[in-house]
Amino acid sequence: MLQKLLGFDKRTMTLRTEVIAGITTFLTMSYILAVNPDILSKTGMDKGAVFTATALASAIATLLLAYMAKLPFAQAPSMALNAFFAFTLVEGMGYSWETALAAMFVEGVIFILITFLNVRELILNSIPMNLRYAISAGIGMFIAFIGLKNAGIIDASPATFVKFGAFTPASVLAMIGILLSGVLVVKKVKGALFYSILICTIIGIPLSVTEIPEGFLPVSMPHSLEPTFCKFDFSGFFTFDMAIIIFTLLFMNIFDTLGTLVGLASKTGIMDKNGNIPRVKEAMMSDAIGTTVGAMLGSSTITTYVESASGIAEGGRSGMTSFVTGALFLIALFFAPVFLLIPSAATTGALVLVGVFMMDTIKQIDMEDISEALPAFITIIMMVLTYSIADGMVLGLLCYVLIKLLTGKHKEVSITMYILAALFILNYIFA
Repeated sequence: MLQKLLGFDKRTMTLRTEVIAGITTFLTMSYILAVNPDILSKTGMDKGAVFTATALASAIATLLLAYMAKLPFAQAPSMALNAFFAFTLVEGMGYSWETALAAMFVEGVIFILITFLNVRELILNSIPMNLRYAISAGIGMFIAFIGLKNAGIIDASPATFVKFGAFTPASVLAMIGILLSGVLVVKKVKGALFYSILICTIIGIPLSVTEIPEGFLPVSMPHSLEPTFCKFDFSGFFTFDMAIIIFTLLFMNIFDTLGTLVGLASKTGIMDKNGNIPRVKEAMMSDAIGTTVGAMLGSSTITTYVESASGIAEGGRSGMTSFVTGALFLIALFFAPVFLLIPSAATTGALVLVGVFMMDTIKQIDMEDISEALPAFITIIMMVLTYSIADGMVLGLLCYVLIKLLTGKHKEVSITMYILAALFILNYIFA
C-alpha cells in the first residue's frame, strides 16, 4: 500500500530512514512558520491567522507532492516571494494586502494551467545539462550562505557588503552545529543532521539562544483563519501594472521551483542520463495547487524548498519522507510553542553540510569548453550574490544563449531557450 500511495519500496528503503529524513527536512525548514507570519504581518495581516495559513498551506502542498509525485521534497511559502509580497507590492507600490493576495491567487491559477499544459516541463527539459549541474552546486552554496547569514557568522558590511561576523552566542552555537554535523556525518551516524539540530537546541538553552518564555505551555489551539481567508480585493485589479506584477510572480515562482527541483533531483539519483526527472509534472502541479490554496488561506506563494536536501542527505528517497514532513506541519499547528523554541542557529550545521553534499555535481561540469563553463559559473556565483535561485538561473541561461550566439554555436541552443532569453530580457526591462 505504501509503495502504491507514496512510492515506498521496502526492498531498497527502510521506514526508519524515511521517517528521520522527513523529520530532518521539517526541522531544517521549520523556520518558515516563524518568519512568514512575521513578514506578512508587517502589511497589516493578522499574525496568528498567517501562522495557521502557513502551516496548513505547507502541509497541503507537501502531502499532495507525497501522493502525486512520490518524491522526498517539501513545500512551503517562498522566502523570496513573501518579501516581494510585503516589501514590494504593499510597502513599495502601495497595494493593500488584500489586492496583493488576489495577485497571488491569480498567479496560482495560471500556474495550474501552464503545468497542466506541460509548459513548465518543456522549460525544464530545455535547460542544458551543464547548467543543471551548476544549478545543483549553486543551490548548495546558496543554502549554506543562508545558514551562515542567519546565524550571524556572515554579517553585513557597508565597506565590503559582507564580512565575518562577531562572536555571539548564536554564531558560536552555529559553529558548534557545523562541526557536530560534520563529525556525525564522518562517523556515519544515521540521522546525523537531525540529531545535530536537537543537540544544538539543547546547548542553546544555557547560551540563551534557545529561549523558553515564562509560563511556557507546549500545546495551544490553532488561531482562526477568518481574518485572512479568501480576503481578496479585485477592485482596480485589471491594469497593465497588475499584469506585469502577475507575470513577475509567475516568473519568479517557475524558476525558483524549476531550479530547486533540478538541484534536489540530482541528489536523489532519480534524474536519468538526459537530465529528465520522473513525475516532474506531478511535483509541479502540487506546487501550483499549493500556491492557489495558500492564497485562499492567507499565505504567500508556495514553492519547493531547497532545505529538502537535508532530508535527502539523511537517505529520504520516496514520498514517505514528504508525507512525514507534511504531517509535522499539521502537528505544528497544535505545538507551535514547542516548535518555535528551535533557533535558526541550531539548523546552521545542517544547511552547511547540505551545501557540501550538493557541491559534488560541480565536478561533472565541462570546464574545458568556456562556452559551457562560463554560464555554469555565472549561475553558481549569482545565486549567492543576488540571494536568489531564480536570478542565478536566469543570468546563467542568458549568458549561455548569448555566448553560444556570439561564438557561432547558435545551433546548440534550442528554440525554447531563445524564447526564454527574450522573455527574461523583457522582464528585466519592465520589472
